[in-house]
Amino acid sequence: MKSTFSFETLRKAEVFRISPADTNYFAILFDPANSSTNSIFVIEIFTVGGATPPNSHSAAHEFFYVLHGEGEAFSDGEGMKIKKGDALLLEPGSEHIVKNTGGSKLYTLTVMVPDQEFSNLIRSGEKIALDEEDIAVLTGAA
Repeated sequence: MKSTFSFETLRKAEVFRISPADTNYFAILFDPANSSTNSIFVIEIFTVGGATPPNSHSAAHEFFYVLHGEGEAFSDGEGMKIKKGDALLLEPGSEHIVKNTGGSKLYTLTVMVPDQEFSNLIRSGEKIALDEEDIAVLTGAA
């Protein structure tokens, strides 16, 4: 019988930085490579001062839920401050940036529906590991 759910634990999640110069990295929870979804669900971690490069997705909605930290989000030139507990949904085609403006790392639950090859882009990057600060913040031990 096929399972009706997928399960991941943070300590076993695969973690990638797309490019060595990037200031954000991704702990993959679910994506087409490890589950039956056509979307991607990650914890995105931004170093202090870090940001996404300007980007857009022609057919995908991108969702950010701030788990810890604070930052600023820009979409098509409009900016807004974001902090723990805030949610942001970006429409397909919008050019956007998320930037960490706080004094500690910024952690978001980031979901892209559909994946639109974002999973392949992340997985093509450098495999890294979460550090103890990441584990502490994300498990509530910090």
